[in-house]
Amino acid sequence: MGNIIAWIVLGLVAGAIAKLVYPGRQGGGILATMVLGIVGAFLGGTIFTLLQTGRLVLTANAAFNIPSIFVAVVGALVAIWLWNLINRTA
Repeated sequence: MGNIIAWIVLGLVAGAIAKLVYPGRQGGGILATMVLGIVGAFLGGTIFTLLQTGRLVLTANAAFNIPSIFVAVVGALVAIWLWNLINRTA
């Protein structure tokens, strides 16, 4: 249960920071921000692990520290970019 709460908190923080940093306007409320941040945290953590180890390892661990927040924000920025790319063509 604690890991789920850590993912939600990390996702909320990462999504909010990514929305502030990303240029332009992104719609959605707090739920969209949280989902975006959680997806970004998972995406960023997976890519970071792949670059670090050379193996694709899908992890479900959420740590609330500066490096984790940084990786989650970068992942959330990628998720915003991908979401905008998909919505532009639709």
